[in-house]
Amino acid sequence: MRTTSNPVFRNLPRQEAGGYANFGSGVTGAGQMGQQVGNQYGQPYQQPYQQAPATRAMTIDDVVTKTAITLGVLALSAIISYGLTNANNSLAPLFVIGGGLIGLVLVLIATFARKMDNPVLVLSYAVFEGLFVGALSFMFTNIEFGGVGGSAMIAQAVLGTFGVFAGMLVVYKTGAIRVTPRFTRMIVGAMIGVLVLVIGNLVASFFIDGGLGLRDGGPLAIVFSLVVIAIAAFSFLLDFDAADQLIRAQAPEKAAWGVALGLTITLVWLYVEILRLLSYFNND
Repeated sequence: MRTTSNPVFRNLPRQEAGGYANFGSGVTGAGQMGQQVGNQYGQPYQQPYQQAPATRAMTIDDVVTKTAITLGVLALSAIISYGLTNANNSLAPLFVIGGGLIGLVLVLIATFARKMDNPVLVLSYAVFEGLFVGALSFMFTNIEFGGVGGSAMIAQAVLGTFGVFAGMLVVYKTGAIRVTPRFTRMIVGAMIGVLVLVIGNLVASFFIDGGLGLRDGGPLAIVFSLVVIAIAAFSFLLDFDAADQLIRAQAPEKAAWGVALGLTITLVWLYVEILRLLSYFNND
């Protein structure tokens, strides 16, 4: 089985026989010893209890349920954040910076501390990322922050995000695009390239007005956003494939929280980029 490139889905302990570790086996010879003791007293020996398996294997229903819960928490947090920033505009930068940074830290902890299946960590990420998304949506649509389009633009971005998600799910299920090692390397390389360009544009903006022109709303910025949206869309294929690999490997049920985290990260990335692209067109 091929190993996924998504760090959120890695590092789950497997048994050598192919399943995941559990604690269902007893000490070797304990049953025979008990049988001998029972026969000595003329009564059949019965074990006091049979230990249940530590966990059951993950299913697609687990992935759907955990992802829905995570997105529900994120959506509720985003609505509260939007309402609070609408009532007090000064909260918007605080929620964007604070929520974004804390969300990033939680993702790093989940990835490198191998706690991606921890529901508290995943739902905490959803709360802080919701604060970030809600406040950022307000800034993109509020005139005071240079935004345009109003709540209608937010609705368009949400519909666009889930439309792309559904479309890529169909593409994956029909096998129109296969997730091969070469395809995975291409998408991961493209993601790294985009990250380098974004950082480079940010650094250049300190010295040149508009930086490299990747985020100023011009033709180059529109093309760049379309490229980023395409990369984010294809990233869903990697997420779906990683989830399939975990299900086939009989990952424990709680691993579905890690899948939910990975899908939510990609959804937020796609939503923000679609919202940015719509703001370019509304500015025109």
